[in-house]
Amino acid sequence: MIFDILQYSDEELEKLSVIQMQLLRTAQKKKDELTHSLERDIEDFKAKLLANDMYSSNLLDHKTRILKKEYDYRVDILREQLVYNMKLNEPYPGEGSEEAGYIVDYSLTYTERYKIVKAYYLAIEDPVERMNLYRNDDVARRYLGEYYTTLYNVLYGYSS
Repeated sequence: MIFDILQYSDEELEKLSVIQMQLLRTAQKKKDELTHSLERDIEDFKAKLLANDMYSSNLLDHKTRILKKEYDYRVDILREQLVYNMKLNEPYPGEGSEEAGYIVDYSLTYTERYKIVKAYYLAIEDPVERMNLYRNDDVARRYLGEYYTTLYNVLYGYSS
């Protein structure tokens, strides 16, 4: 992934904590989605102008400026939130960092959280140890919500 929401050298990227790196990846993903949406909106507007024989008008320049202004505004908000959260080195200030061997970032969707926790537990080779650790993981219980039981069943299936 190319990170351009904030400028970091390769050495600086290597020094980031796991939480900071996840925050950076999440913000970059959101920025990339905004960029894609901007490009798609401009192309859609071009198509409308062509369909109405108005491509040579100055409407495209005007609409592009409006769309880019909104895009820049949203990216600036993402950037400010990212800088703030990275300085605190935790996903949400005030909640404290939870002790877990995986990333605990409440800004992620439940599906993303599920994938992270699942990968963490599947990396534990001993199935008995894996299930004991998971059963006693209160962080996962809070972090995954309703997905906790689903992941329990999946991990149990790997233990059989």
